[in-house]
Amino acid sequence: MRYATLRVLLWRRALDPHVGRWSLPGGRLRPDEDVETSIRRQLAEKVDVRQLAHVEQLAVFSAPDRVPGPRVVATAFLGLVPSDADPAVPEDTRWHEIDALPRTAFDHREIILRARARLRAKLSYTNLGFALAPKEFTISALREVYSAALGYKVSATNLQRVLSRRGLLVPTGHTAPPGRGGGRPAALFSFAGEGIQVTDPFAVFRPPPKRR
Repeated sequence: MRYATLRVLLWRRALDPHVGRWSLPGGRLRPDEDVETSIRRQLAEKVDVRQLAHVEQLAVFSAPDRVPGPRVVATAFLGLVPSDADPAVPEDTRWHEIDALPRTAFDHREIILRARARLRAKLSYTNLGFALAPKEFTISALREVYSAALGYKVSATNLQRVLSRRGLLVPTGHTAPPGRGGGRPAALFSFAGEGIQVTDPFAVFRPPPKRR
């Protein structure tokens, strides 16, 4: 069975340098706005994305040669969109699987991989899954979200046990519609709140051991 994969939103550059390459949305900070306001504005204006569930600063990228011409320093941010969101993006914008990135502009590939590493680390010791999951979900669906983000198949039983022990899962009292095969309806859950929290500072999700 093939699990969903983590994707990043890129748009194709129409101007030099690196015309035609795929790049992360971005732009300049206005004098009258803070950085997060600028990020949300630019995503809404340029690629019509307004469903950001979480935003945090990732890193500053300042290599002297990262952009041709005058030196440009970039502050990169990690922004997460829930897995059930489906924004209508412009024709020059597309979701790309991180495991199969096209040729990107400047150092954007490095930025993307750094963001993925940050996400994977934070899923281990925080409640950040709330920003990727729908408002209500089955444990099977949540397993798909975590598997996509972490890059390996996650055990639904173990995931439920870990998140329940941390007090992150709340039964909604609802059930999902039965699938084509019928069977017992699956219970629906939600996360116990929004906003980033450290839930277990020493926890690390690890892939299952490989079979010999």
